[in-house]
Amino acid sequence: MLILSQVAGLATLALWLYCLFDVITTPDTICRNLPKIAWVLIVLLFPLVGSIIWLVAGRPQRARSATQPSAFPEYDRPGRFAATRPDDDEEFLRRCRERAEEQRRNAPKKPADED
Repeated sequence: MLILSQVAGLATLALWLYCLFDVITTPDTICRNLPKIAWVLIVLLFPLVGSIIWLVAGRPQRARSATQPSAFPEYDRPGRFAATRPDDDEEFLRRCRERAEEQRRNAPKKPADED
């Protein structure tokens, strides 16, 4: 029984430290339901219960894709503009070439080096 209580105490300590670190490193703007300072106090004062409450009600929800999770959640945003590669667009390349030629024609001529 003593070993079981030691394991439970160690698990509680690990959960408490994880949640305390998580609360502290979470940006203020994405904490749910309460201000960040309130979450820090709750987790500090009530280690086991406060940690569980933080995980359930305070921790920001991570966006998950319906198909597969992405390493870059900004790509999963609804309404995100998916740009094409510039080298795939012939019209874009043609305009770039025309602009470069026009700039070459309009550029002042460099004087010849006098040696």
